Amino acid sequence: MTEVCCDGEMTDQSLTLRSVGVVRSDVRDPADAPRQGDEDECLAWVEIDPAYAEGLTGVEEGAELLVLTWLHLAERDVLVVHPRGDEARPLTGVFFTRSPGRPNPIGLHRVRVLARDGARLRVTGMEAVDGTPVVDLKAVLGGAGTAEAYPAGLATVAASAARARPGSRSR
Repeated sequence: MTEVCCDGEMTDQSLTLRSVGVVRSDVRDPADAPRQGDEDECLAWVEIDPAYAEGLTGVEEGAELLVLTWLHLAERDVLVVHPRGDEARPLTGVFFTRSPGRPNPIGLHRVRVLARDGARLRVTGMEAVDGTPVVDLKAVLGGAGTAEAYPAGLATVAASAARARPGSRSR
């Protein structure tokens, strides 16, 4: 693996990701999963490891999150695909598709929280198979830089940051 250093040189370096949780889903086989989370009801539980549960502070029913997963069953040697498996479509590089097969099979799932039970989130929009490792969760933010675009718990942070920027106006 390579990484660009501060002087622009490429160096060999490996990365370590730690799972913060796991997806619990009725989907057991990747072939049975919808291609995208908005194509089916796609209900699942996102279970966060107790060591990271405090990171869910502020997450409530109705919140929209981006859940990053490690697609552990995906092929890792794929660089081009026919989008959506449709051979009528031209071959396209995986970096311009949502294909699970890719050198680093990171899944990106936009979900809505339906319920919270401690460190477990019931979500819709999660098309991952049961047992898929969760790498991270991030809040979905709306229109660029407005306090109104942030989830309720982050609105104060956004407003403070806007006031601290040179040339910014308070709203």
